[in-house]
Amino acid sequence: MSNDLTIYPTLPLVEQILTPWQERIGADYQGYKNHVYRMLHCCFALAPCSDEDRQKLIIAACHHDIGIWSDHTVDYLPPSIREAVQYLKIHELTQWEQEISLLIDLHHKIRTIRGPIADKFPLLEVFRRADLADFSLGLILGGVPSPFMKRLKQEFPNAGFHKMLMKAAGGWFARHPLSAPPFMKW
Repeated sequence: MSNDLTIYPTLPLVEQILTPWQERIGADYQGYKNHVYRMLHCCFALAPCSDEDRQKLIIAACHHDIGIWSDHTVDYLPPSIREAVQYLKIHELTQWEQEISLLIDLHHKIRTIRGPIADKFPLLEVFRRADLADFSLGLILGGVPSPFMKRLKQEFPNAGFHKMLMKAAGGWFARHPLSAPPFMKW
């Protein structure tokens, strides 16, 4: 199994999970969906993934920021985890609850994920690096090939995603100028 630099215009499980959220996410839907697609493709480029790994990554990616819209909050990690766990229960995948919860909870960790947790769940660092590659607009690629990221941005345009994030984070910083947002982890 090798790293995958194929661009998949659609992934059926992404569409299945996100389509019911379209009305709730509203104008931000295409931007968020494209972010999910870019992030997943970065995951596939960073590490060889089994079919089970891909399924876990897709479930986590679709839910990783969903709390922004489910609970209308910048402190979106707990509600994002809640929504993912609910999805896992409905689809009888509760054996993945710990790993998917950690994927979501640690995806904005500043430092590399190391130690026993990283050994037990190697997708954690892949997921973190993939999100950072997209969140940074490709400035911090973390191993994602630059030409591949350029192709991803063309296939899945930003569609206002980063603008929405800056607006949401700007509100946090205006109220808490000396505090990191609650979604950041050291």
